[in-house]
Amino acid sequence: MTSFITSRLAGIVGQRGLATSRFLNTSGSIRNYSTGVSNLSKLRNIGISAHIDSGKTTLTERILYYTGRIKEIHEVRGKDGVGAKMDSMDLEREKGITIQSAATYCKWGENHINIIDTPGHVDFTIEVERALRVLDGAVLVMCGVSGVQSQTITVDRQMRRYNVPRVVMINKLDRVGANPWNVINQLRKKLNLNAAAVQIPIGLENNLEGVCDLVKDKAYLFGEKGSAVDVQEIPSALEAQFKEKKIELIETVANVDDQLGEWMIENDFPNQLPEPAILEAAIRRACIARTFVPVFMGSAFKNTGVQPLLDGVISYLPSPPERKTIAIDTSNKDKEVEVELVQDPKKPFVGLAFKLEEGRFGQLTYMRVYQGTLKRGDMIKNVNLGKTIKVPRLVRMHSAEMEEVQEVGPGEICAMFGVDCFSGNTFTAQNLNYTMTSMHVPEPVMSLSIQPKGKDGQNNFSKALSKFQKEDPTFRVKTDMESGQIIISGMGELHLEIYIERIKREYGVECTVGKPLVAYRETIQAKGDYNYTHKKQSGGQGQYAKMIGYIEPIEGMENEFINDVIGTSIPPNYTEAIRKGFKECTDKGPLIGHPICGIRFVVNDGATHSVDSSELAFKIATAGAFREGFADASPMILEPIMKVEISIPSEFQGTVISGVNRRKGAIVNTSSVGESLTLECEVPLNNMFGYSTELRSMTQGKGEFTMEYLKHTPVSRELFNQLIEEHEKKLAEERK
Repeated sequence: MTSFITSRLAGIVGQRGLATSRFLNTSGSIRNYSTGVSNLSKLRNIGISAHIDSGKTTLTERILYYTGRIKEIHEVRGKDGVGAKMDSMDLEREKGITIQSAATYCKWGENHINIIDTPGHVDFTIEVERALRVLDGAVLVMCGVSGVQSQTITVDRQMRRYNVPRVVMINKLDRVGANPWNVINQLRKKLNLNAAAVQIPIGLENNLEGVCDLVKDKAYLFGEKGSAVDVQEIPSALEAQFKEKKIELIETVANVDDQLGEWMIENDFPNQLPEPAILEAAIRRACIARTFVPVFMGSAFKNTGVQPLLDGVISYLPSPPERKTIAIDTSNKDKEVEVELVQDPKKPFVGLAFKLEEGRFGQLTYMRVYQGTLKRGDMIKNVNLGKTIKVPRLVRMHSAEMEEVQEVGPGEICAMFGVDCFSGNTFTAQNLNYTMTSMHVPEPVMSLSIQPKGKDGQNNFSKALSKFQKEDPTFRVKTDMESGQIIISGMGELHLEIYIERIKREYGVECTVGKPLVAYRETIQAKGDYNYTHKKQSGGQGQYAKMIGYIEPIEGMENEFINDVIGTSIPPNYTEAIRKGFKECTDKGPLIGHPICGIRFVVNDGATHSVDSSELAFKIATAGAFREGFADASPMILEPIMKVEISIPSEFQGTVISGVNRRKGAIVNTSSVGESLTLECEVPLNNMFGYSTELRSMTQGKGEFTMEYLKHTPVSRELFNQLIEEHEKKLAEERK
């Protein structure tokens, strides 16, 4: 283990001064640090992920301080008005939450660490998704009081999706009610992780002083700002617990690591315990194989346990060569071949653009280099778009700050300026046709209608929506063909609220926001007859058309036209005009102006005039005949019913079911796995707006739901009258 003892942390203040002068050079001459990782075994690419308000950004702030990347510690909602380094957006500092993932890098001993701090709020889950897609390891931060929460479960699912090894940091052990053993139990039961502590805390809540390392057999106490680390023997009061937890750790790892299991058989365990080096090597093997999760402890806010966590990142998480990376060779169109990439700077370049951001100098494209070397001025190919581009500028990111570099080697994370591409595009040397697997993009769950308040801001409004769509795959924009409204969709109310605020701040456009027009439909419930004559005479040639027939309901959402005229009472050359007239009638119904569905329109008789009849006359007559038959056929309004799947902890079952009933939903099925309950419901779309916020409130942030269209069904009589009244009021206002 790269021990912080051997790193001379007792004299860290002097060391930090040296680190600052070496690593915070923003002149562009920083090649020795940012691209000089000659030994890839000493490089780590990690993400810091957790449920909202678990302390990710606070932990990252301490890591940057102890590694010499920043000179002072600032808090997330700092009273000094500065805020944490990784929260660079004004909105992040104001709200005290992380909205965009931020990248940085630092040095710990002889090791280089690239870090991505990700949001915890479920609305910004795509930021976690694309970070984990390109990282080699992760730190899952847990609250010592709350334990496993809803976003913890989501992040765990994402880590499994991309096979990312992780270590766990149980944070906030200084808080009242902190219980790390309860959290570890939840990790095992709720996330099904083979987890065990590699540390035990010295004290809890207000008495938290430090941690005891179960691998090194040492106790660490942290002084002011956590910099002065006092290394001691295990306190006598903790010896019994220490031995119990160490034996538990060894047995847990031995269950998944054959080498440690063999050592236990060959030696007198538990009377004889393995040497630290043997245990450390076994934990590393199991962690990289994703069969074991080491659990660290501390309090980032109280500057406790951060340096041992950094040692754990180096000791247990993989370097880039230890992660197998597969690309698809698309050279042969008939057969795609899997190719394993090699972390070799001399091999042809392969990289993945995993995140886009609008910078001061144009589009900023975050890139993970998987193979070869990327140099400024190189010609590289965008395999997905089939374009060859020249690399204009290369930078390393330190939150919002940029440090220019000339080249970036394999395993590194950098950013390019002025490159037109999309998130998930693969870039290669010109002679390769490799593509990387794309990231998972969840479907949006909520929509709002939006429009600029004044015509002056229309251009900036369009630019903003276009930019945000490119940056964020979960942010969608469409124009409703029925209402003409611009509809924005996203992962939740906060997600959309942030983008509306950004349109105002970054583009100076005030917006009017409302819920979108629900896609109602109009139909009939019975057969309706019509006998309609259109007659117009105003000098010269007039208009004449007579139609007799009926309309009736049919199954499904389609409409049907039938010409059942016998003889020549309506000549065949007018049939197409009648068909077009019927189509126009169904586009906009007479009740509330929504499309009509499930109707059969039958014409079986009529009359013509030798001079005054025409296609136009029959088209107009069709509209009158349709209105007459529609009014006689018990018209009805249909509303969209959504299939809603709600996942919640069982303890909230009663509250959530009551909420579904209030929204006039019907529960059609329930299923449970362990402590998790899934409800399948059918709920009117009009009643689902605002549900994401309500569900989180009812379940302490632990509930999630998905929603998709199921069918249209008749509205209640009360809603029918309300919709008719609202439509008439709207028409009256338009006539004014």
